[in-house]
Amino acid sequence: QVQLVESGGGSVQAGGSLKLSCAASGYHFNGCGMAWYRQAPGKEREVVSTISSTGITSYADSVKGRFTISRDNAERTLYLQMNSLKTEDTAVYYCSASCPITGNYWGQGTQVTVSS
Repeated sequence: QVQLVESGGGSVQAGGSLKLSCAASGYHFNGCGMAWYRQAPGKEREVVSTISSTGITSYADSVKGRFTISRDNAERTLYLQMNSLKTEDTAVYYCSASCPITGNYWGQGTQVTVSS
């Protein structure tokens, strides 16, 4: 059974930092691209950052220079280091896997709240 379990969310003041983790199980983690998405209240879900199976990364313009995505294949874990957080980063953050043949998987999400 595929599971993606996010952790590390919480409440922080603007300018602060959080590190999200996503523990994966039940599929071939190493062979799948991974991503972080977020959804703010009243808005559509948007991609924040992606990392391919070979480690190539991409970022939304709104988080470039502030967020860093990484993966530990041995630990089957995806990370998102978030620095210089802004109130507009407030959202539920989701971990996602994109796998050849088997398709996409999603976690349940973790809430990040940034206050001014």
